[in-house]
Amino acid sequence: MTPTRQQMLIAVAAGGSALLLAGALAFQYLGGLAPCTLCIWQRWPHVAAVLIGLAAFTLGGRLLPLLGALAALTTAGIGLFHVGVEQKWWEGLASCSGGSITGISTADLLDPTVTVGAVVRCDAIAWQMAGISMAGWNMIASLLLALIWLTAVRRA
Repeated sequence: MTPTRQQMLIAVAAGGSALLLAGALAFQYLGGLAPCTLCIWQRWPHVAAVLIGLAAFTLGGRLLPLLGALAALTTAGIGLFHVGVEQKWWEGLASCSGGSITGISTADLLDPTVTVGAVVRCDAIAWQMAGISMAGWNMIASLLLALIWLTAVRRA
């Protein structure tokens, strides 16, 4: 059976989110770049988009591709916020822009045998290409994915 145009668009959009997730995990586990809180937040809508894509590919219709577009726009919005924090356009989360140790127990802080990793700051750019940070690239790619999702909505 040949996939419909809508199914092809859904596969491209959901596959794009899967590739962005794979890239983020590769930077983390192969490149050694620990993610900040906002980086983690940007991943969850991609997970949702992949799951929505699996359902939408099978079920079709307009609602699921619309939800896929919403997921892509959500991660793009978080990416835009993250870029603003990196560029010092606005304040970031207190938990990752101010060197917070939230979530680390007092016992661990006082125990010299426990290694407490450095806080990963949301306002520090860990990697960039062509002057655009990972958060910026995520925003750009996610906006493109949202357009693909919306084209799939129109093809229903």
